Amino acid sequence: MRDPLFDYTLRLGDDALILGQKLSTWCGHAPCLEVDLGLSSLALDLVGQGTDWLELAGRVEGAGRDADALAFKRTADQFQNCLLVEQANGDFAQTLARQFLFSNWQYLMLEALSAAADKQIAGIAGRSVRDVAYHVDFSRDWMIRLGDGACLSHQRLVKSLEMMSRYVDELFFMDEVDEAMQSRGVGVDKATLRPDYDARIAAVLDEAGLTVPQPQTPLIGKRRVHGDDVRQLEEMQFNTRNGDVRWGF
Repeated sequence: MRDPLFDYTLRLGDDALILGQKLSTWCGHAPCLEVDLGLSSLALDLVGQGTDWLELAGRVEGAGRDADALAFKRTADQFQNCLLVEQANGDFAQTLARQFLFSNWQYLMLEALSAAADKQIAGIAGRSVRDVAYHVDFSRDWMIRLGDGACLSHQRLVKSLEMMSRYVDELFFMDEVDEAMQSRGVGVDKATLRPDYDARIAAVLDEAGLTVPQPQTPLIGKRRVHGDDVRQLEEMQFNTRNGDVRWGF
């Protein structure tokens, strides 16, 4: 039986890596230079976080795999990211809704993990939460600008929030890995984060002139069952499949 700490750190790394990869594809294609630079910055932060978490996962596993091997030499069904981060970019409103919902959760999660009994986890979380605070501010500002803006941008954001909010419940779902880590004093009881999360989301949506979406069919994945978007890993893994390369971080 493998150490649940491996799966726990792998999940944190996969969440960051997959979302960072998604955001990186906006580079040169965003609706304006401000957004292009902002999303590129977020992508770099997330890939850096993914590197840290996957390096730790590799050390915990003890099988000789480092962050590069875990990023580039796993198949889609071996990734354990949440469903939210793998959703398609769509237009900017869709990307923004995904980022807004995830960043607020990630901030609370990393803030809690920065006090973990495991010093390695606490260290990575403590460094990462400072970056994610900017991600929260970036998405908040744009939520207000689009939500309180023209009719078309408002409508697109409403539609995108309704679609992305279906994946929020999964962020707070506790399975056997989460429970094992919590019992060690390392993991987070994610249910305790929900009231603060809901309050943060509601406050921004109210300022943006939006209402909190109420999805009728929340979607909770099984951490290894993914949609078509996460299966499109070939672009990220292309060079490794055609030669032995490294990230170089």
